[in-house]
Amino acid sequence: MNVTGWLKMISGGNREWYADLSRLGLSLASLPYGLVSELRNRAYHCGAFPVRGVSVPVISVGNLTVGGTGKTPTVAWVVRQLKELGEHPAILSRGYRALDDSENDEKKLLDSLCQNVPHQQGPDRLKSAAKLLSGSHVTVFVLDDGFQHRRMHRDLDIVLLDALNPFGYGHLLPRGLLRERCAGLSRADLVLLTRCDLIPAPEIESIRQTIRRWTSAPILRTQFEPTGFVNGEGKSFPLGWIDGKKVFAFCGIGNPEGFRQTLSVHTAIENNQFASFPDHHHYTGFDLSQLHRQAQKERADIFITTRKDLVKLPVDGIHGLPCLGLEIELKFLDDPQPLFQMLRLVFSPADREFTGSTCRTLPENR
Repeated sequence: MNVTGWLKMISGGNREWYADLSRLGLSLASLPYGLVSELRNRAYHCGAFPVRGVSVPVISVGNLTVGGTGKTPTVAWVVRQLKELGEHPAILSRGYRALDDSENDEKKLLDSLCQNVPHQQGPDRLKSAAKLLSGSHVTVFVLDDGFQHRRMHRDLDIVLLDALNPFGYGHLLPRGLLRERCAGLSRADLVLLTRCDLIPAPEIESIRQTIRRWTSAPILRTQFEPTGFVNGEGKSFPLGWIDGKKVFAFCGIGNPEGFRQTLSVHTAIENNQFASFPDHHHYTGFDLSQLHRQAQKERADIFITTRKDLVKLPVDGIHGLPCLGLEIELKFLDDPQPLFQMLRLVFSPADREFTGSTCRTLPENR
């Protein structure tokens, strides 16, 4: 089953008997996952599991569901804002699905988007932070995909929810896409609702009201605005460059439909012109040959993919067909001042932790 078929199955879109049976089995499998997740969160909440801080502020960018909410461009945006404040940020990431101790796709992309910004990846974020602090001038850490990384204290928790599927089909993994119960949003200091340009206003308001069940934190609407394309060698092209060309698009991200809809604003993408792979997919020679055959069948002139996928592909295209990555930037549909204010308060003289839309002084032994 491909990614699209799997998502259709867990979403309930596939009503065949075997899909119903699969959903039942996945529901049973989600019970132990949910129990472990809940016990872990409670252990951190009551202090049974220690939370350790570092000597500089930590800002976390994370989500409630598995992949696809737009963390990477958001981390890049936060890093740029911190640099404009005169700070020296560094990025900490886990390095999920890296091959043979090499850098994973997200690190390669962030290093391209945030040039000359120290970036350490590894599952032990505290160890990574200590390494960077000993060798670089760092005044703040940005924790990539850090919402469930409870072991490291953070001064600001930014949580992303994709408006196309904010609550992961309403089920925990593996039945749905939720990493933890929605009640975890109570830890959020600010919620960014992404891809709001692809959803009608009444649906956005309904999502807002649902979020309000668990948090009073500010909720800001955002979108990912395409700004152009880039090839594997780093050469940029305007959005209009693909006008008149037949496109074959593909991606290996957590929310392939989000990428498809964003791209569809600028060029028509039919079902037979789109392929999806699992999140963080490592492309093999067979994958590239299959993509090339599909593109030839559709008489495509060019491949379009995400920037995260582009860093894992040959720089000269796929079997002779050029391949471009879509460049996007985080844009706010609401006034971003609440977020700017929080970023500034992180560096106020008193150590502070946000709680919803307010902040409070932390104890000395944080």
